[in-house]
Amino acid sequence: MRPITPDKTPDIDVPLSHGIVHEDLLFISGQVPFDMQTGDVVGDDIGEQTDQTLDNVTAVLNSVGASLDDVLKTTVFLVDINDFDRLNEVYRKRMSEPYPARSVIEVSDLAADILVEIEAVAQV
Repeated sequence: MRPITPDKTPDIDVPLSHGIVHEDLLFISGQVPFDMQTGDVVGDDIGEQTDQTLDNVTAVLNSVGASLDDVLKTTVFLVDINDFDRLNEVYRKRMSEPYPARSVIEVSDLAADILVEIEAVAQV
């Protein structure tokens, strides 16, 4: 196992790795709509927050020479399932066919005042 931390990422005071490479798979921890350099939440709506969250997933992928095209599976956590259609609009623009396998789960709350979190598994 090899832990992955994208460049220019602030130290986080939680017991996790941004990603773990094991053999030919990269397991990406739940990414959220934080600016990776400042730690500030980016965006006020689900579209902006989904876009930033996918930027953060991309940063972890890029740190091992991979891209969103290498993603096999995502799990999306939404605070409001009514945001599902808007999530899909942004997701469709960022991910290519064949789309990864995906689960979308409504949760009562996330660790910060955010609307979405996305974790992923990619082949590297």
